[in-house]
Amino acid sequence: MTLTGVLLAMLLGQADIQADPQADPQADPQADTQAAPSDIKVTDAWIRWLPANLPGAGYMTLTNAGSAPYTLVGAGSEDYGEVSFHQTRNHDGMSEMKPVDTIILKARSSVRFAEGGYHLMLLQPRRSIQPGDRVLVTLRLGNGRTIGVPFLVRRGSETAAPTANSSR
Repeated sequence: MTLTGVLLAMLLGQADIQADPQADPQADPQADTQAAPSDIKVTDAWIRWLPANLPGAGYMTLTNAGSAPYTLVGAGSEDYGEVSFHQTRNHDGMSEMKPVDTIILKARSSVRFAEGGYHLMLLQPRRSIQPGDRVLVTLRLGNGRTIGVPFLVRRGSETAAPTANSSR
């Protein structure tokens, strides 16, 4: 494991912003640009900022109020060269972080991206990103729809939830 991987594993191991209903077509030129499903709500979207262009981690809660499941199949951002899903798990007393290809959002349920569990891994920042910035991340669903989500960038030491609160 690289030094960056070790640092990320250490930082991620234990430890309401309204989704924009319009797709971000520049995040994936092949993506269907239909409006996001109205039964999916995204809250508490924030990115843990690390200095020296180290990878960031994105956290949020996705709630599916509808009667049909959805599958998350990818994510992207103009501000990062690579955005992917990861999950931190405890295996034989050791915390390990692994990539995840898809995440099922069951009907009438929520999936929380949080420290020690699912999170977005944000690599290769394309600009100087600082605490207080907002980063648009586009979540891609298996049905071709996308959800543009503004994430607030915070220092790793800021553990309180974002103060902005809105609903869909």
